[in-house]
Amino acid sequence: MIQVSGSPYGLSLGPDGALWFTTVEAGAVGRYHDGAVQTYPLDPPGGQPTVIVPGPGESMWFSEFRGNRIGRITAAGDLTWFPAESPYGLTTGPDGALWFTELQADRIGRLAGDGSITRYPAAGMPSMIVTGADDALWYTLNQGNAIGRTDLTGATTVYPLPTEQAMPVGITRGPDGALWFVEIGAGQIGRIGVDGEITEFPLPDRAAKPHAIIAGPDGALWFTEWATSRLGRITLSGEITETELAGAEPHGLTVGPDGALWVAMESGSLERTPL
Repeated sequence: MIQVSGSPYGLSLGPDGALWFTTVEAGAVGRYHDGAVQTYPLDPPGGQPTVIVPGPGESMWFSEFRGNRIGRITAAGDLTWFPAESPYGLTTGPDGALWFTELQADRIGRLAGDGSITRYPAAGMPSMIVTGADDALWYTLNQGNAIGRTDLTGATTVYPLPTEQAMPVGITRGPDGALWFVEIGAGQIGRIGVDGEITEFPLPDRAAKPHAIIAGPDGALWFTEWATSRLGRITLSGEITETELAGAEPHGLTVGPDGALWVAMESGSLERTPL
């Protein structure tokens, strides 16, 4: 376990082989590599950095939810800023641009290499976003109780969830080509094929509040349970197992350069779990 102050939230493996994370309360971006943590304070510090992902330009990109901007940080710590309204989820699209959600503005956006931004409506509080196997952008609509799909022309389709008040958050592309997501309100894992067919898998503890989800190197999906301090695993057939974590309030997770799973614990640490 690596102790980190400032409430770690987002976590991703960077192109430099380091683990990059956000500290939502301290207002900083951190980098962990070879046993050392380096912190880059943001100015002003109250922007609430949340999601962080590798993106265009061999850099890390992160959203400042309250700061209303998206940041780009290089391995050397150089920062560039782009305006956005309540940004949250981020992903590199099939066109090489950075796509993002504007959670409170009910839009998704496309940030091109020249810095220009194009926006499309996405009603229902769009949260996390990912590129699908069909080269479209897929995202959770947390208050819309649905999954959204927008192609590169801006054409959008919305798929309502079978369970009411499911409140989906995290979403990822699975090894089967489907999109897998978590339902923080219903305590379920969901799967939606590119054809729109939805399957839901209830967790053993429906009050676990699953938050983030990624595809693991073992062919399964891994997810954090914010309310129970557990790490969950679901196979493509729907078999669920869970691992207890030492810290509390797990949020983002990623596969590290060592092949292990790393989890950002908002209680103040980065926790490593070998597969």
